[in-house]
Amino acid sequence: MEITRHFTATTYVIHQNKVLLHWHKKLNCWLPPGGHIDRDELPEAAALREVKEETGLEVMLMGGDGRLDFSDDSTRELHPPAHILLEQINPFHQHIDLIYYAVAQTAELAPGLGETKQLAWFTAVQIQKTDMPANVRVCAQEALERATIP
Repeated sequence: MEITRHFTATTYVIHQNKVLLHWHKKLNCWLPPGGHIDRDELPEAAALREVKEETGLEVMLMGGDGRLDFSDDSTRELHPPAHILLEQINPFHQHIDLIYYAVAQTAELAPGLGETKQLAWFTAVQIQKTDMPANVRVCAQEALERATIP
């Protein structure tokens, strides 16, 4: 049995101590914005693109201090994901999911054409009380915790 693996980028967006999730119409569950990384696309660009397409938000990725200076134009530091998860999609397919955390300056949503209109901001308490995949619950909670660290 051959297993295919695709790289994906997922972003947990935080605004005023709430995390943004959307109702995934195919999987019927709450998930953060995310999707496949396009050919020749950098992971952080995919993370920002997916957020923009699915929510209309412009966000700033958390973490990644960009301290490395290579003194030339041939190398640059990429924004590191907070986590890299291996997700079993079905018996023959997996996602290598780069997890990012981001902050939004506004809560005003404008999802792109064809994207879900079922978006909601969740507090830490709501995350614990809402039925969602375990990995989503854990990462959403951590995103909120990281956003409140001074």
